[in-house]
Amino acid sequence: MEPVYIVVALVAVFASLLTFFSGFGLGTILLPAFAFFFPLDLSVALTAIVHLSNNLFKFALMRKHMNWKVVMAFGLPAILMAILGAHFLTLLGALQEPLYSWSLEDHDFTVSYLGAIMGCLLIFFAFFELVVPKKSEGKSHLFLGGAISGFFGGLSGHQGALRSVFLLRQGLSREAFIASGIAIACAVDLGRITVYSLEMGDRLAEANLTVLLVAVLAAFMGAMLGKKFLKKVTIRTIQITVASLLVLLGLSMILGVLGQTS
Repeated sequence: MEPVYIVVALVAVFASLLTFFSGFGLGTILLPAFAFFFPLDLSVALTAIVHLSNNLFKFALMRKHMNWKVVMAFGLPAILMAILGAHFLTLLGALQEPLYSWSLEDHDFTVSYLGAIMGCLLIFFAFFELVVPKKSEGKSHLFLGGAISGFFGGLSGHQGALRSVFLLRQGLSREAFIASGIAIACAVDLGRITVYSLEMGDRLAEANLTVLLVAVLAAFMGAMLGKKFLKKVTIRTIQITVASLLVLLGLSMILGVLGQTS
């Protein structure tokens, strides 16, 4: 079996499992796995397809718990800004000139504009998840939260951390929080995948569909495992683990170890 299938499958299972515990993680962790084998902008699009498939699977399980008022107030601006972020991604992906390059012994590393931006985003989200309080008095600004998380969702796929921070301040039950977040994520994914398909259609058609299918099925498995072991793992432990991984992955992109766009 080729390494790409093994790597993508294992990462997809692990990342999908973490998503149940932390409220985010599938896109942020699966993206670098794709980036080992595909250009970074194309990796974002492939990750979005896996992300949407997994969210639709979870939506079928949790749909009756949705809070429609929250979903509409948060989801509409999120969709619009996701389209803008996705378009911005295609513009960044078209930049051929590297931001900078460096060498270590016999290895050359080139850092793209997109790789540097996404690396910084990963590190930002890691610290944001750990530092920003999860609960506060009063209601959050759902429109603003939807716009911010939607834009970053379209740009890099990293929407879950910010979405969770805003939704956790809405006083929702655990079931409503999970179901509403899934519904919003599905909407954002549909918006950005539409843009990716229009602006990167030829490249997506040439991608390895077998790898994509392996990632989708592995993510389904991770989601089922997450539901099974949900009560056995503390959220704080998972948050710290995910944040640490995000810092490492972000630094890898900033240094050019991951994230080549050509």
